Amino acid sequence: MSVISSLSSTMPPIIELLKDRVSSSSSSSSSSFTAFSGVVLQCRTVNRGIKLYSVCNCSSSNVTSMADKQVELKRENVKQLLRSRVMHGVRSGEELLSRLRKESEDGRLPVNVASALEDLYENYRNAVFSSENPNAEEIVVANMSAMLDCIFLDMEDSFVISPYHEAVREPFDYYSFGQNYIRPLVDFGTSFVGNIAIFREMEEKRQQGHNIILMSNHQSEADPAVIALLLEETNPHIAENLIYVAGDRVITDPLCKPFSMGRNLLCVYSKKHMYDEPELVDMKRRANTRSLKEMVLLLRGGSQVIWIAPSGGRDRADPVTNEWQPAPFDISSVDNMRRLVEHADVPGHIYPLSLLCYDIMPPPPQVEKEIGEKRRMSFHGVGLSVGPEVNYHDIARRCSNEDEVKLAYAHHVQESVNEQYKVLKAAIHGKQGLIASTPAVSLSQPWHPC
Repeated sequence: MSVISSLSSTMPPIIELLKDRVSSSSSSSSSSFTAFSGVVLQCRTVNRGIKLYSVCNCSSSNVTSMADKQVELKRENVKQLLRSRVMHGVRSGEELLSRLRKESEDGRLPVNVASALEDLYENYRNAVFSSENPNAEEIVVANMSAMLDCIFLDMEDSFVISPYHEAVREPFDYYSFGQNYIRPLVDFGTSFVGNIAIFREMEEKRQQGHNIILMSNHQSEADPAVIALLLEETNPHIAENLIYVAGDRVITDPLCKPFSMGRNLLCVYSKKHMYDEPELVDMKRRANTRSLKEMVLLLRGGSQVIWIAPSGGRDRADPVTNEWQPAPFDISSVDNMRRLVEHADVPGHIYPLSLLCYDIMPPPPQVEKEIGEKRRMSFHGVGLSVGPEVNYHDIARRCSNEDEVKLAYAHHVQESVNEQYKVLKAAIHGKQGLIASTPAVSLSQPWHPC
Protein backbone atom coordinates (compact mmCIF):
# COMPACT_ATOMS: atom_id res chain seq x y z
CA MET A 1 0.00 0.00 0.00
CA SER A 2 3.01 2.31 -0.34
CA VAL A 3 1.52 3.99 -3.39
CA ILE A 4 -1.60 5.00 -1.46
CA SER A 5 0.46 6.15 1.51
CA SER A 6 2.76 8.27 -0.60
CA LEU A 7 -0.13 9.92 -2.41
CA SER A 8 -2.64 10.36 0.39
CA SER A 9 -0.98 13.42 1.92
CA THR A 10 -0.74 15.32 -1.35
CA MET A 11 -3.71 14.18 -3.41
CA PRO A 12 -7.31 15.35 -2.95
CA PRO A 13 -9.81 12.53 -2.36
CA ILE A 14 -10.59 10.35 -5.33
CA ILE A 15 -14.12 11.74 -5.23
CA GLU A 16 -12.72 14.78 -7.01
CA LEU A 17 -12.14 12.60 -10.04
CA LEU A 18 -15.86 12.54 -10.73
CA LYS A 19 -18.60 14.54 -9.05
CA ASP A 20 -21.62 13.27 -10.92
CA ARG A 21 -22.72 9.96 -12.36
CA VAL A 22 -21.97 8.89 -15.71
CA SER A 23 -24.78 6.63 -15.94
CA SER A 24 -26.93 -17.77 -22.76
CA SER A 25 -28.13 -19.82 -24.79
CA SER A 26 -30.48 -22.77 -24.03
CA SER A 27 -29.91 -26.05 -25.81
CA SER A 28 -33.68 -26.63 -25.79
CA SER A 29 -34.51 -23.21 -27.20
CA SER A 30 -35.76 -22.39 -30.67
CA SER A 31 -34.67 -19.37 -32.71
CA SER A 32 -36.17 -17.36 -35.51
CA PHE A 33 -34.95 -14.26 -37.29
CA THR A 34 -37.07 -11.67 -39.00
CA ALA A 35 -35.31 -9.06 -41.12
CA PHE A 36 -36.94 -5.72 -41.71
CA SER A 37 -35.79 -2.57 -43.46
CA GLY A 38 -32.89 -1.47 -41.30
CA VAL A 39 -33.87 -3.78 -38.43
CA VAL A 40 -33.02 -7.20 -37.09
CA LEU A 41 -35.45 -8.60 -34.56
CA GLN A 42 -34.41 -11.89 -33.06
CA CYS A 43 -36.93 -13.85 -31.03
CA ARG A 44 -35.71 -16.81 -28.98
CA THR A 45 -38.17 -19.00 -27.12
CA VAL A 46 -36.67 -20.46 -23.95
CA ASN A 47 -38.02 -22.34 -20.96
CA ARG A 48 -41.69 -21.79 -20.08
CA GLY A 49 -42.30 -20.06 -23.38
CA ILE A 50 -40.41 -16.96 -22.36
CA LYS A 51 -39.38 -14.91 -25.37
CA LEU A 52 -36.25 -12.77 -25.37
CA TYR A 53 -35.82 -10.12 -28.03
CA SER A 54 -32.88 -8.13 -29.27
CA VAL A 55 -33.17 -5.47 -31.90
CA CYS A 56 -31.05 -3.06 -33.85
CA ASN A 57 -32.05 0.03 -35.74
CA CYS A 58 -29.69 1.06 -38.53
CA SER A 59 -30.34 3.83 -41.01
CA SER A 60 -28.52 1.92 -43.73
CA SER A 61 -30.59 -0.41 -45.88
CA ASN A 62 -27.91 -3.02 -45.37
CA VAL A 63 -28.24 -5.04 -42.18
CA THR A 64 -24.69 -5.56 -40.95
CA SER A 65 -23.23 -7.87 -38.34
CA MET A 66 -23.53 -5.17 -35.70
CA ALA A 67 -27.30 -5.63 -35.84
CA ASP A 68 -27.04 -9.32 -35.05
CA LYS A 69 -26.83 -9.10 -31.27
CA GLN A 70 -28.74 -11.05 -28.66
CA VAL A 71 -29.26 -11.33 -24.95
CA GLU A 72 -28.79 -14.96 -23.99
CA LEU A 73 -29.93 -16.87 -20.95
CA LYS A 74 -28.36 -19.97 -19.47
CA ARG A 75 -30.99 -22.68 -19.02
CA GLU A 76 -29.76 -23.85 -15.62
CA ASN A 77 -30.25 -20.36 -14.19
CA VAL A 78 -33.49 -19.43 -15.92
CA LYS A 79 -35.54 -19.61 -12.72
CA GLN A 80 -33.38 -17.01 -11.03
CA LEU A 81 -34.09 -14.47 -13.76
CA LEU A 82 -37.77 -15.29 -14.12
CA ARG A 83 -38.79 -14.75 -10.51
CA SER A 84 -40.04 -11.28 -11.40
CA ARG A 85 -41.20 -11.74 -14.98
CA VAL A 86 -44.10 -9.34 -14.47
CA MET A 87 -43.96 -8.42 -18.14
CA HIS A 88 -43.95 -12.00 -19.44
CA GLY A 89 -46.22 -12.31 -22.45
CA VAL A 90 -46.72 -8.58 -22.95
CA ARG A 91 -47.49 -7.90 -26.61
CA SER A 92 -48.38 -4.21 -26.75
CA GLY A 93 -47.60 -0.91 -25.11
CA GLU A 94 -51.11 -0.71 -23.69
CA GLU A 95 -50.72 -4.08 -21.99
CA LEU A 96 -47.31 -3.07 -20.64
CA LEU A 97 -48.71 0.11 -19.08
CA SER A 98 -51.68 -1.80 -17.68
CA ARG A 99 -49.42 -4.25 -15.86
CA LEU A 100 -47.20 -1.43 -14.65
CA ARG A 101 -50.19 0.39 -13.18
CA LYS A 102 -51.46 -2.78 -11.54
CA GLU A 103 -48.12 -3.28 -9.79
CA SER A 104 -48.51 0.21 -8.37
CA GLU A 105 -52.17 -0.26 -7.41
CA ASP A 106 -51.36 -3.52 -5.63
CA GLY A 107 -48.66 -1.77 -3.60
CA ARG A 108 -45.72 -3.66 -5.06
CA LEU A 109 -44.34 -0.58 -6.79
CA PRO A 110 -44.03 2.88 -5.20
CA VAL A 111 -46.25 5.46 -6.90
CA ASN A 112 -43.35 7.78 -7.70
CA VAL A 113 -41.35 4.95 -9.30
CA ALA A 114 -44.36 3.81 -11.32
CA SER A 115 -44.91 7.35 -12.56
CA ALA A 116 -41.24 7.70 -13.54
CA LEU A 117 -41.35 4.38 -15.40
CA GLU A 118 -44.50 5.33 -17.29
CA ASP A 119 -42.91 8.64 -18.26
CA LEU A 120 -39.78 6.78 -19.36
CA TYR A 121 -41.86 4.42 -21.49
CA GLU A 122 -43.59 7.31 -23.28
CA ASN A 123 -40.29 9.06 -23.97
CA TYR A 124 -38.57 5.90 -25.17
CA ARG A 125 -41.55 5.03 -27.37
CA ASN A 126 -41.61 8.48 -28.98
CA ALA A 127 -37.86 8.39 -29.61
CA VAL A 128 -37.89 4.96 -31.25
CA PHE A 129 -41.01 5.77 -33.30
CA SER A 130 -39.32 8.95 -34.57
CA SER A 131 -36.77 6.73 -36.32
CA GLU A 132 -39.64 5.68 -38.63
CA ASN A 133 -38.75 2.08 -38.08
CA PRO A 134 -41.68 -0.09 -39.23
CA ASN A 135 -41.05 -2.44 -36.32
CA ALA A 136 -40.87 0.26 -33.65
CA GLU A 137 -43.71 -1.13 -31.53
CA GLU A 138 -42.04 -4.53 -31.14
CA ILE A 139 -38.71 -2.89 -30.34
CA VAL A 140 -40.20 -0.67 -27.64
CA VAL A 141 -42.27 -3.40 -26.01
CA ALA A 142 -39.39 -5.90 -26.01
CA ASN A 143 -36.79 -3.52 -24.59
CA MET A 144 -39.07 -1.83 -22.06
CA SER A 145 -40.35 -5.21 -20.85
CA ALA A 146 -36.78 -6.37 -20.30
CA MET A 147 -35.93 -3.17 -18.45
CA LEU A 148 -39.00 -3.32 -16.21
CA ASP A 149 -38.38 -6.94 -15.30
CA CYS A 150 -34.79 -6.07 -14.39
CA ILE A 151 -36.09 -3.28 -12.13
CA PHE A 152 -38.73 -5.52 -10.52
CA LEU A 153 -36.16 -8.27 -9.94
CA ASP A 154 -33.84 -5.81 -8.19
CA MET A 155 -36.70 -4.57 -6.01
CA GLU A 156 -37.37 -8.17 -5.00
CA ASP A 157 -33.72 -9.06 -4.42
CA SER A 158 -31.53 -5.95 -4.49
CA PHE A 159 -28.13 -6.35 -6.10
CA VAL A 160 -25.29 -4.70 -4.20
CA ILE A 161 -22.83 -2.84 -6.42
CA SER A 162 -19.38 -2.90 -4.81
CA PRO A 163 -16.73 -0.14 -5.06
CA TYR A 164 -15.23 -2.08 -7.95
CA HIS A 165 -18.05 -3.69 -9.88
CA GLU A 166 -17.55 -6.14 -12.72
CA ALA A 167 -20.27 -6.33 -15.37
CA VAL A 168 -22.94 -8.96 -14.74
CA ARG A 169 -23.01 -11.17 -17.85
CA GLU A 170 -24.87 -14.23 -16.50
CA PRO A 171 -27.34 -15.70 -15.87
CA PHE A 172 -28.71 -12.55 -17.51
CA ASP A 173 -26.43 -10.48 -19.72
CA TYR A 174 -26.94 -6.94 -18.43
CA TYR A 175 -24.27 -5.62 -20.82
CA SER A 176 -26.15 -6.84 -23.90
CA PHE A 177 -29.41 -5.63 -22.41
CA GLY A 178 -27.99 -2.10 -22.15
CA GLN A 179 -26.64 -2.25 -25.70
CA ASN A 180 -29.97 -3.46 -27.06
CA TYR A 181 -31.86 -0.73 -25.22
CA ILE A 182 -29.75 2.19 -26.48
CA ARG A 183 -29.08 0.84 -29.98
CA PRO A 184 -32.51 1.88 -31.42
CA LEU A 185 -31.86 5.47 -30.31
CA VAL A 186 -28.69 5.78 -32.40
CA ASP A 187 -28.92 6.92 -36.01
CA PHE A 188 -25.86 5.11 -37.31
CA GLY A 189 -26.20 6.83 -40.68
CA THR A 190 -25.28 10.16 -39.08
CA SER A 191 -22.89 8.81 -36.43
CA PHE A 192 -19.10 8.93 -36.64
CA VAL A 193 -15.88 7.73 -35.00
CA GLY A 194 -12.79 9.92 -35.07
CA ASN A 195 -9.27 8.51 -35.40
CA ILE A 196 -10.05 4.81 -35.42
CA ALA A 197 -6.32 4.18 -35.95
CA ILE A 198 -5.58 5.56 -32.47
CA PHE A 199 -8.12 3.16 -30.97
CA ARG A 200 -6.14 0.36 -32.64
CA GLU A 201 -2.95 1.80 -31.16
CA MET A 202 -4.55 1.75 -27.70
CA GLU A 203 -5.55 -1.88 -28.15
CA GLU A 204 -2.00 -2.84 -29.11
CA LYS A 205 -0.60 -1.15 -26.01
CA ARG A 206 -3.20 -2.85 -23.81
CA GLN A 207 -2.20 -6.23 -25.21
CA GLN A 208 1.39 -5.42 -24.20
CA GLY A 209 0.25 -5.00 -20.59
CA HIS A 210 0.06 -1.21 -20.61
CA ASN A 211 -2.68 0.79 -18.91
CA ILE A 212 -4.86 3.13 -20.97
CA ILE A 213 -6.68 6.11 -19.45
CA LEU A 214 -9.36 7.94 -21.43
CA MET A 215 -9.93 11.47 -20.14
CA SER A 216 -13.28 12.43 -21.54
CA ASN A 217 -16.14 14.84 -21.43
CA HIS A 218 -19.40 13.33 -20.16
CA GLN A 219 -22.69 13.96 -21.93
CA SER A 220 -25.38 11.53 -20.83
CA GLU A 221 -26.27 8.40 -18.91
CA ALA A 222 -26.02 6.62 -22.26
CA ASP A 223 -22.28 7.38 -22.67
CA PRO A 224 -21.07 3.84 -21.89
CA ALA A 225 -23.51 2.27 -24.36
CA VAL A 226 -22.67 4.82 -27.04
CA ILE A 227 -18.93 4.19 -26.66
CA ALA A 228 -19.46 0.44 -26.86
CA LEU A 229 -21.85 0.63 -29.82
CA LEU A 230 -19.45 2.73 -31.87
CA LEU A 231 -16.47 0.50 -31.06
CA GLU A 232 -18.02 -2.98 -31.08
CA GLU A 233 -17.02 -3.64 -34.70
CA THR A 234 -13.40 -2.51 -34.49
CA ASN A 235 -12.46 -2.74 -30.80
CA PRO A 236 -14.75 -5.29 -29.15
CA HIS A 237 -12.46 -5.85 -26.16
CA ILE A 238 -12.42 -2.17 -25.27
CA ALA A 239 -16.17 -1.93 -25.91
CA GLU A 240 -16.97 -4.72 -23.45
CA ASN A 241 -14.19 -4.34 -20.87
CA LEU A 242 -13.83 -0.59 -20.44
CA ILE A 243 -13.94 0.46 -16.77
CA TYR A 244 -15.90 3.61 -15.94
CA VAL A 245 -15.23 5.81 -12.94
CA ALA A 246 -18.85 6.41 -11.93
CA GLY A 247 -20.74 8.53 -9.45
CA ASP A 248 -22.71 7.09 -6.56
CA ARG A 249 -26.16 7.47 -8.10
CA VAL A 250 -25.66 4.54 -10.42
CA ILE A 251 -26.19 2.30 -7.38
CA THR A 252 -29.24 4.09 -5.99
CA ASP A 253 -31.36 5.25 -8.94
CA PRO A 254 -33.71 2.31 -9.75
CA LEU A 255 -33.99 3.35 -13.41
CA CYS A 256 -30.24 3.62 -13.85
CA LYS A 257 -29.15 0.55 -11.89
CA PRO A 258 -29.91 -2.22 -14.46
CA PHE A 259 -27.70 -0.42 -16.99
CA SER A 260 -24.97 0.10 -14.39
CA MET A 261 -24.96 -3.62 -13.60
CA GLY A 262 -23.85 -4.30 -17.18
CA ARG A 263 -20.73 -2.12 -16.95
CA ASN A 264 -17.38 -2.36 -15.20
CA LEU A 265 -17.42 0.42 -12.62
CA LEU A 266 -15.22 2.07 -10.06
CA CYS A 267 -17.88 3.70 -7.89
CA VAL A 268 -17.34 6.88 -5.92
CA TYR A 269 -19.61 9.04 -3.80
CA SER A 270 -19.60 12.51 -5.25
CA LYS A 271 -18.50 15.48 -3.22
CA LYS A 272 -21.55 17.50 -4.22
CA HIS A 273 -23.82 14.84 -2.69
CA MET A 274 -21.52 13.79 0.15
CA TYR A 275 -23.50 15.61 2.85
CA ASP A 276 -27.03 15.01 1.55
CA GLU A 277 -27.47 12.50 4.39
CA PRO A 278 -25.11 13.45 7.27
CA GLU A 279 -25.40 10.06 8.94
CA LEU A 280 -23.90 8.39 5.85
CA VAL A 281 -20.86 10.63 5.42
CA ASP A 282 -18.42 8.26 7.16
CA MET A 283 -19.69 5.28 5.16
CA LYS A 284 -19.29 7.20 1.91
CA ARG A 285 -15.74 8.21 2.77
CA ARG A 286 -14.80 4.62 3.60
CA ALA A 287 -16.31 3.47 0.31
CA ASN A 288 -14.31 6.08 -1.59
CA THR A 289 -11.12 4.89 0.08
CA ARG A 290 -11.92 1.32 -1.01
CA SER A 291 -12.48 2.55 -4.57
CA LEU A 292 -9.09 4.27 -4.58
CA LYS A 293 -7.41 1.09 -3.37
CA GLU A 294 -9.21 -0.94 -6.04
CA MET A 295 -8.03 1.45 -8.74
CA VAL A 296 -4.44 1.23 -7.51
CA LEU A 297 -4.59 -2.58 -7.60
CA LEU A 298 -6.11 -2.60 -11.08
CA LEU A 299 -3.45 -0.26 -12.44
CA ARG A 300 -0.67 -2.31 -10.85
CA GLY A 301 -2.00 -5.38 -12.66
CA GLY A 302 -1.77 -3.64 -16.05
CA SER A 303 -3.80 -4.02 -19.25
CA GLN A 304 -6.61 -1.81 -17.93
CA VAL A 305 -8.63 0.67 -19.97
CA ILE A 306 -10.28 3.23 -17.69
CA TRP A 307 -12.67 6.06 -18.61
CA ILE A 308 -12.91 9.14 -16.41
CA ALA A 309 -14.61 12.53 -16.73
CA PRO A 310 -12.34 15.10 -15.02
CA SER A 311 -15.09 17.74 -15.29
CA GLY A 312 -16.89 15.96 -12.47
CA GLY A 313 -20.24 15.71 -14.24
CA ARG A 314 -22.24 15.85 -17.41
CA ASP A 315 -21.90 18.66 -19.94
CA ARG A 316 -24.80 21.08 -20.05
CA ALA A 317 -26.00 23.69 -22.50
CA ASP A 318 -25.03 27.31 -21.99
CA PRO A 319 -28.11 28.94 -20.42
CA VAL A 320 -27.76 31.98 -22.71
CA THR A 321 -26.71 30.55 -26.07
CA ASN A 322 -28.09 27.01 -25.56
CA GLU A 323 -24.86 25.75 -27.13
CA TRP A 324 -23.24 22.57 -25.81
CA GLN A 325 -19.52 22.34 -25.13
CA PRO A 326 -17.38 19.99 -23.01
CA ALA A 327 -17.43 21.16 -19.39
CA PRO A 328 -14.11 22.45 -17.99
CA PHE A 329 -11.81 19.79 -16.59
CA ASP A 330 -10.77 19.99 -12.95
CA ILE A 331 -6.99 20.44 -12.93
CA SER A 332 -6.45 18.45 -9.73
CA SER A 333 -8.55 15.56 -11.07
CA VAL A 334 -6.42 15.36 -14.20
CA ASP A 335 -3.22 15.48 -12.15
CA ASN A 336 -4.45 12.93 -9.59
CA MET A 337 -5.25 10.42 -12.30
CA ARG A 338 -1.93 11.00 -14.02
CA ARG A 339 -0.03 10.37 -10.80
CA LEU A 340 -1.97 7.20 -10.06
CA VAL A 341 -0.96 5.92 -13.50
CA GLU A 342 2.69 6.87 -13.07
CA HIS A 343 2.95 5.28 -9.62
CA ALA A 344 1.55 1.94 -10.84
CA ASP A 345 4.98 0.77 -12.02
CA VAL A 346 3.31 -0.32 -15.26
CA PRO A 347 3.54 1.70 -18.49
CA GLY A 348 0.51 3.94 -18.80
CA HIS A 349 -0.90 6.22 -21.48
CA ILE A 350 -3.44 9.02 -21.24
CA TYR A 351 -5.61 9.85 -24.25
CA PRO A 352 -8.16 12.67 -24.65
CA LEU A 353 -11.58 11.34 -25.65
CA SER A 354 -14.46 13.41 -26.99
CA LEU A 355 -18.13 12.41 -26.91
CA LEU A 356 -21.12 14.02 -28.61
CA CYS A 357 -24.30 12.17 -27.72
CA TYR A 358 -26.42 14.44 -25.51
CA ASP A 359 -29.24 14.47 -28.07
CA ILE A 360 -30.32 10.90 -27.36
CA MET A 361 -30.56 11.36 -23.58
CA PRO A 362 -29.79 14.91 -22.37
CA PRO A 363 -29.32 15.59 -18.65
CA PRO A 364 -31.62 18.00 -16.79
CA PRO A 365 -30.61 21.68 -17.21
CA GLN A 366 -29.19 21.82 -13.68
CA VAL A 367 -27.64 19.28 -11.33
CA GLU A 368 -30.44 17.78 -9.24
CA LYS A 369 -30.06 16.77 -5.61
CA GLU A 370 -32.91 14.27 -5.53
CA ILE A 371 -32.83 10.82 -7.11
CA GLY A 372 -35.25 10.31 -9.99
CA GLU A 373 -34.55 12.84 -12.73
CA LYS A 374 -36.87 12.81 -15.75
CA ARG A 375 -35.39 11.10 -18.77
CA ARG A 376 -35.86 12.68 -22.19
CA MET A 377 -34.76 10.69 -25.23
CA SER A 378 -34.55 11.08 -29.00
CA PHE A 379 -33.31 9.27 -32.09
CA HIS A 380 -30.12 10.99 -33.27
CA GLY A 381 -26.61 10.61 -34.58
CA VAL A 382 -23.75 10.41 -32.07
CA GLY A 383 -19.99 10.81 -32.21
CA LEU A 384 -16.84 9.52 -30.53
CA SER A 385 -13.25 10.60 -31.17
CA VAL A 386 -9.88 10.03 -29.53
CA GLY A 387 -6.81 12.21 -29.81
CA PRO A 388 -3.10 11.32 -29.67
CA GLU A 389 -1.60 10.43 -26.29
CA VAL A 390 -0.69 13.45 -24.18
CA ASN A 391 2.78 13.00 -22.68
CA TYR A 392 3.28 14.76 -19.35
CA HIS A 393 7.06 14.86 -19.53
CA ASP A 394 7.08 16.47 -22.97
CA ILE A 395 4.97 19.29 -21.56
CA ALA A 396 7.03 19.50 -18.37
CA ARG A 397 10.16 20.30 -20.36
CA ARG A 398 8.52 23.50 -21.56
CA CYS A 399 7.42 24.69 -18.10
CA SER A 400 9.31 26.33 -15.24
CA ASN A 401 7.56 24.82 -12.19
CA GLU A 402 5.23 22.02 -11.13
CA ASP A 403 2.09 24.14 -10.90
CA GLU A 404 2.67 25.43 -14.40
CA VAL A 405 3.06 21.87 -15.66
CA LYS A 406 -0.22 20.75 -14.05
CA LEU A 407 -2.08 23.65 -15.61
CA ALA A 408 -0.49 23.19 -19.04
CA TYR A 409 -1.10 19.43 -19.06
CA ALA A 410 -4.77 19.72 -18.10
CA HIS A 411 -5.19 22.51 -20.65
CA HIS A 412 -3.64 20.38 -23.40
CA VAL A 413 -5.96 17.45 -22.64
CA GLN A 414 -9.00 19.73 -22.49
CA GLU A 415 -8.13 21.50 -25.74
CA SER A 416 -7.79 18.21 -27.57
CA VAL A 417 -11.24 17.14 -26.33
CA ASN A 418 -12.70 20.50 -27.38
CA GLU A 419 -11.18 20.43 -30.86
CA GLN A 420 -12.39 16.90 -31.50
CA TYR A 421 -15.84 17.92 -30.26
CA LYS A 422 -15.97 20.73 -32.83
CA VAL A 423 -15.30 18.25 -35.63
CA LEU A 424 -17.99 15.86 -34.37
CA LYS A 425 -20.41 18.76 -34.05
CA ALA A 426 -19.74 19.86 -37.64
CA ALA A 427 -20.24 16.30 -38.89
CA ILE A 428 -23.44 15.61 -36.95
CA HIS A 429 -25.21 18.89 -36.20
CA GLY A 430 -23.67 20.72 -39.16
CA LYS A 431 -24.63 17.78 -41.40
CA GLN A 432 -21.20 17.82 -43.06
CA GLY A 433 -20.65 14.11 -42.48
CA LEU A 434 -17.28 12.63 -43.32
CA ILE A 435 -16.09 15.80 -45.06
CA ALA A 436 -15.91 17.46 -41.62
CA SER A 437 -12.65 15.51 -41.11
CA THR A 438 -9.53 17.54 -40.42
CA PRO A 439 -5.82 16.67 -40.43
CA ALA A 440 -6.14 16.01 -36.68
CA VAL A 441 -9.47 14.12 -36.72
CA SER A 442 -10.18 11.51 -39.38
CA LEU A 443 -13.85 10.50 -39.29
CA SER A 444 -15.20 7.11 -40.33
CA GLN A 445 -18.23 4.84 -39.99
CA PRO A 446 -16.64 1.43 -39.37
CA TRP A 447 -20.02 -0.33 -39.08
CA HIS A 448 -20.69 0.30 -42.78
CA PRO A 449 -19.35 -2.34 -45.19
CA CYS A 450 -16.68 -1.05 -47.57
